[in-house]
Amino acid sequence: MSDGYEILALGEAETAPHRENTTLIPVRHLLGFRPAGVNAWKADTGGQLMPPHEEDSGNEELYVVVSGRATFTVGDETADAPAGTLVFVPPEVHRSAVAAEDGTIVFVVGGSVGKAFEAGGWDSFTLADGYRQAGRLEEGQKIMELLIAEKPDYWPVHYNAGCFEALAGNTDEAFAHLRRAKELDAKGDTAPYFREDSDLDSLRDDPRFQEFLG
Repeated sequence: MSDGYEILALGEAETAPHRENTTLIPVRHLLGFRPAGVNAWKADTGGQLMPPHEEDSGNEELYVVVSGRATFTVGDETADAPAGTLVFVPPEVHRSAVAAEDGTIVFVVGGSVGKAFEAGGWDSFTLADGYRQAGRLEEGQKIMELLIAEKPDYWPVHYNAGCFEALAGNTDEAFAHLRRAKELDAKGDTAPYFREDSDLDSLRDDPRFQEFLG
């Protein structure tokens, strides 16, 4: 758009498969939005919206039912949420949602109080991996290259790039990215990912993988 603004119709926006049973609308990536985490989830009746999870990073999240109807489960409570409903969830509270009508879209914004937002790029990775699965490998690689160029010293983007290359079967490229992620990770936050992330399963029998587990 001219004058630097963008218009995005959520119902028509590009989507990407996420964790096998959810569908992401990668709003932050598509708009280049940087001040906060913003994305959306889409599902038909009975389908999972955002993956069940807790925010242990301190993020607060506000969910907005844009269209359709959702059923939210927050902690031990369940709530009906028609279009126009806002659901606020503080950190470390388990949350999930399923669509109660076809074409349900839930928009979410998240961030931590008093902390500048820093995108780890998981949503860009999701779109890139969707391209990979669709046989559009080079397009997916370009997304990851742009993400690294924007944040060259942030370990999550290198980690996600490593996952992408591992899933694409590019072993040496995957190890290069993962090695850089570990170098940048001063707090050891990568440790559980290296131990548990199934995206890296194709690498685990390689002797080089042991350096990430030490």
